[in-house]
Amino acid sequence: MGSGQVTSSVPEGSSEFQGKHVTVAGLGVSGVPAAKVLHGLGARVTVVNDGDDDRARAQAAELEALGVTVRLGDGDSLPEGTELIVTAPGWKPDKPLFTAAAEANVPVWGDVELAWRLRGPDAARWLAVTGTNGKTTTVQMLASILQAAGLRTAAVGNIGVSLLDAVLGDQEYDVLAVELSSYQLHWAPSLRAHSAAVLNLAPDHLDWHGSMEAYAADKGRIYQGNRVACVYNVADKLTEDLVREADVEEGCRAIGFTLGTPGPSQLGVVDGILVDRAFVENRHKNAQELAEVSDVNPPAPHNIANALAAAALARAFGVPPQAVRDGLRAFTPDAHRIAKVAELEGVTYVDDSKATNTHAAEASLAAYESIVWIAGGLAKGAAFDELVAKSAKRLRAAVLIGADRALIRDALARHAPEVPVVDLDRTDTGAMLQAVTEAKRLAVAGDTVLLAPACASMDMFTNYNQRGDAFAEAVRELGAGA
Repeated sequence: MGSGQVTSSVPEGSSEFQGKHVTVAGLGVSGVPAAKVLHGLGARVTVVNDGDDDRARAQAAELEALGVTVRLGDGDSLPEGTELIVTAPGWKPDKPLFTAAAEANVPVWGDVELAWRLRGPDAARWLAVTGTNGKTTTVQMLASILQAAGLRTAAVGNIGVSLLDAVLGDQEYDVLAVELSSYQLHWAPSLRAHSAAVLNLAPDHLDWHGSMEAYAADKGRIYQGNRVACVYNVADKLTEDLVREADVEEGCRAIGFTLGTPGPSQLGVVDGILVDRAFVENRHKNAQELAEVSDVNPPAPHNIANALAAAALARAFGVPPQAVRDGLRAFTPDAHRIAKVAELEGVTYVDDSKATNTHAAEASLAAYESIVWIAGGLAKGAAFDELVAKSAKRLRAAVLIGADRALIRDALARHAPEVPVVDLDRTDTGAMLQAVTEAKRLAVAGDTVLLAPACASMDMFTNYNQRGDAFAEAVRELGAGA
């Protein structure tokens, strides 16, 4: 979450923090604004942080100038007298600090929980989104639809705009489009959204949660206490199971989204049209047209699913059909998300560097018929057999890069032995140019050269953005030399 600047008067009901001993766990983009807010509410704030580098010392100096106590290099010990911990979302639940807190009956909140509790009496409703993949795009689509309806809104949360800023800032909102990670949901026990969606579930962050069951349970917290709609993915039974298990307000409905023809209480696709059979009169017989598939940018299957989820949440909030269409048309996706870079000699080059896990790469590969696949990087414990088996018939060839490329190479040998593979054993700055050059050699007119690595980027690049930029630059260089 982004830190930003919190500028607000103290909200009603926040006098509970006056004089309270609060420990903020972690500096960074969430800890610094949380410490400032709590200090402003009259709490006695101590910040503990594992690291003691230049950045941490600079942040500590800023907070200490306000009167906040900061302990660097010790994030495990519970400060004496602590009555509440507000933690950065990424701190793992098994840290000694939290074990000590549990033994002392000290509650632990995340900054999302803090923001939720600091909402004023006339606060904006929250429409919340989580899932393994697609969260940011869906939240941005949702915000665009809400804006098209004339509502004051913002895309906030894990997307990079602090919920504390949104709740305590001077800007007034009617409704917030909120992206929430599994980490944030773990530390947000009292969150109760107006409506919420779980887009999909696939193994991810299991080192943090401990098991797939614990990961899914934390994702499922987003449904707790929903008032109007719990939106789930018809194609992903796990998301529907989470709805069934949720304790919601009376009258809250389960709303499915599907790429097929929707049943009652679902949104789906009929003859290239996004349709609503959930928020219409006599939904057993009637359907409302919302938008055309061509209004979704890009119209890849997984992105159409994102659009349907966003539309469901917007419709749950009472948004009219035309605003769904207008909002989707106005939406422009962030960089490195299935973005067309160029077309050279009949071959399309697509950058989906954001596909950093197998679930995201599978969705990306499903969007094209004949692919030269550039993949590899840091696998983070992932296996690639299922991904390759499902995608094999679409692959013309594969070009592999990165530290764990052998895992993908072996999966290709097992499940797609006829697919030509180029294995690039280099990690220097010229590696991506060679990868794209090899892909160009292997592709024929009508193919898509697709960067969908299915891996993290930090073995060769600073982040997935830099990896995508390197791909786009390599494509441009090849185009200039054509």
